[in-house]
Amino acid sequence: MNLEKLKKAADRFLKRYPGGFNHPEMVAIGKKHKMDAMTLFSQEAFSKEKFDSSETVIENMIKLISRASMISVFEKPKFRDFANTLMSPDRELLAIGLEERLYGDGKKGFEIMLEILQGGKLAKWPLMTICPVYYYPQKDVFVKPTTAKGVIEFFELRSLHYKPGPTWAFYHEYRKIISEMKAAVDPSLSPNNAAFTGFLMMSLENR
Repeated sequence: MNLEKLKKAADRFLKRYPGGFNHPEMVAIGKKHKMDAMTLFSQEAFSKEKFDSSETVIENMIKLISRASMISVFEKPKFRDFANTLMSPDRELLAIGLEERLYGDGKKGFEIMLEILQGGKLAKWPLMTICPVYYYPQKDVFVKPTTAKGVIEFFELRSLHYKPGPTWAFYHEYRKIISEMKAAVDPSLSPNNAAFTGFLMMSLENR
């Protein structure tokens, strides 16, 4: 990681938006994304007891993805239609994958979800990472391909090599580095991980 570039980007951002994400302009942008409301919905929709019913979990995945501002308008109906046409065994597997991802073996859950979504040609980074980042907004990260590629290149994250096909190895390393980057700058830049990666994205635009 090029720490000097990161600190310069943070300084530029804080000069333009004193207070970081507490600045009125950033607060206004944050309201559009409704992160707090989406986190509350996610933590209720995917609470441990909800996984007693795979049908409920799948319905709540559709609801969350349909409301998620970080998911493109093209992917939302594709996921809805795919999930609604899944046969019962695959619906159960998708729910099991999300349960493992949130509560058990993260790698195992990731790979189960990946296999199911591959069946509908929907194994894309945004759909693979949206539910966890709302459920664990301080721990998990949302992978937006253009942002991830730009961050890797600009901040010289040499341990990462982006590929379109999601893998746990990449995700695990990317999440670790995002945590390290957060720790190196002012906390006002990271009220949650989605906001922090938003700051990184804006840094790429203003470099």
